[in-house]
Parts: sequence; structure tokens; C-alpha cells
Amino acid sequence: MRKLLIGTAVAALGWLGAGAASAQEITIATVGPMTGQYASFGEQMRRGAQMAVADINAAGGVLGRQLRLEIGDDACDPRQAVAVANQMVSRRVAFVAGHFCSGSSIPASEVYAEERILQISPASTNPVLTDRGARFANVFRVCGRDDQQGQVAAAYIAENFRGKPVAVIDDRSQYGKGLADVTRAELQRLNVAIAVSEQINQGDRDFAALISRMKAARIEVIYFGGYHTEAGLLVRQAREQGLTAVLVSGDALVTQEFWSIAGAAGEGTLMTFDADPRKNPVAAPVVARFRAQNYDPEGYTLYTYAAIQTWAQAVAAAGNTTTQNLIPILRQREFQTVLGNIRFNEKGDTSTPAYRVYVWRGGRYDYVN
Repeated sequence: MRKLLIGTAVAALGWLGAGAASAQEITIATVGPMTGQYASFGEQMRRGAQMAVADINAAGGVLGRQLRLEIGDDACDPRQAVAVANQMVSRRVAFVAGHFCSGSSIPASEVYAEERILQISPASTNPVLTDRGARFANVFRVCGRDDQQGQVAAAYIAENFRGKPVAVIDDRSQYGKGLADVTRAELQRLNVAIAVSEQINQGDRDFAALISRMKAARIEVIYFGGYHTEAGLLVRQAREQGLTAVLVSGDALVTQEFWSIAGAAGEGTLMTFDADPRKNPVAAPVVARFRAQNYDPEGYTLYTYAAIQTWAQAVAAAGNTTTQNLIPILRQREFQTVLGNIRFNEKGDTSTPAYRVYVWRGGRYDYVN
């Protein structure tokens, strides 16, 4: 079994890393919610990054040098994200695959832009991340955007639930509210009336009053912009209170923890997510290695792997790790990854998002059709 160049010391703010890097190593990092209620996504990112680094090192490294991985924990907290980003700077990382939550990626990107560190997010979907102009030319993502997946969700609701009372709920987070607002606007454009429009708070656990209001409005479809913890509790409590409305949500439900929270109440829940990379033939060898470790690389595992693959190929083309030299290469070339071939547009967004609608059945999720 390959040894991974990853330390185990735990420092302030959940920082995980090894000792001083060798001068012959190139230090890169991944940052996400390694602790807290969204830690299942941090686990996806950590696993994806570790496998990518191990595979690249086994193939000779980058520019003839081995990669060394640092893992940072932002707990999806904006202030902690900035603190960890500054620690990344002090550790002289050449590249960051992160963050996960848009509410962390966006403030952390201020640090990376100032310090000229390349950032490729595997998972942050809020449009603001890449919509801020030339100052943030160092920011890219290998996932899609909320203004893309919100359109897919709204179109599905309009086509399959026409005439049924709809509720749109969000959790006030940068991700959740942004996704719900896009969906609200698109539903209105498609002439779908929204009978209930409400907000909750991240961390809420009791949705009785909200469910009572939705029951009174005879809601049959609930669109939820937010994360899997609140979504799981919401649908479970809805079923307990006799509300059978279909829950529809976004890519933050692509974790088995959703089912662990929702249980059987999650049956039939719909969500949008990019095309499942586990089904892509080019990813098969990597998926097989993950499964040999008794780990299913769901959600953003392979997206994190792809972010590191992309950076490594750009470095090889540039012959160095200087961010200013990598930016034009990233904007001009195509990269071969476990997600398939990737190209970026002038904003740093992937040009090939392929959002699909998924359904949860029997504790698993797959395409609706």
C-alpha cells in the first residue's frame, strides 16, 4: 500500500498537516469542512486529494518533484476559512483545491488572490465565486454553478408538478439562499406559482411551525436550498406530521448522511447534481481503487481528485508552479481528468457542466431516468 505524504498533527482551527516540507517537495492543499455538521463532504475532499496525490507521486510527481498534501479544516465557517487560508500562505502552498462551501470559498479567495495562490474549488457553486472580474483570475472551479442547477430544478418542477402548490425554502447561507433564489426566479419565469416562500437558519432542528404552514397551503412540492442535515430533518419531520410533499434540493444532498438523517422519509427525494463521475469510464480505475479501500467515492471525491489533476497538468505545461503562468494555460487548454475532458471559460468556470436530476430510493441515489 502506497505511503501518503500526509501528516497527522492537529493544530489550531482544525489544521491538519505534516512537519516542515522538504525543499524537493511541492506543497499543495485541500480545504473543506473536515469537522462539523458538513464533515462528510470534508471526508470526500480529503479522500479525493489523498488519492490524487498518491497517484501523481507514484507516476513520478510534478516537474520531477513529489507532492506534499496539507489538509485544512474550515468547518464551512467564513471566518475560520479566512484564518485557514492565511495559514496556507504561511505554509507556502502552491495551490489550493477548495473550499467546499461557497460561504467559505468566497472570503478565502480574497486571501488567495492577494497572495497569488491558485484556487480550484471542487464544489463551491455560488456564481459570485467566479463573477468578480480580473482581480480573481486565479480562481477556478471544476463543478457547475447554482444558476445552472437552479434552472434544471425549476424546469423539472414545472414539467412534472405543474399545477401543484410549491414551497421554496432556504437556509440563508450563501449557497442555500443563492440556489433557492435562482430557482425562485426560474419558477416564476416558467409561470409556476410559489405558494410558500420561507427561510430557516443553518442548525435549526425543529420545523413544526413551517410544516404546519405548508400543510395549510396544501404544499405538494418543497424546493429546499441548503445542506443535507437540515434537509434530512425537514423531510423526516414533514412525514411525521403527515405532509407528503416531494422534497427537491441541490447538490448538497450527495452524501449518504442525508439518508442516515432522513431514513425512509427520504424515499423519493429529488436533487440536482452534475453527471455522476463514478459512471464515467475514464474514472473506472480510480473508482476501483477507492472501492478496494471499502470507500465509495461519491459526491465531490472525484471532483477534488480532478482539481488536483488539472493543476498538475497545467504545471507540467508551464514548467513551473507560478500562478500567473498557469492562468493562461488553464484558460486555453483542455485537461484530461476523472470527470472527463475539462475546459474553462474566461471566468474560470468549467464549460461542460451537465446537471441531472437524481432520486433517492432505498438509501441510494441515481438518475431519475
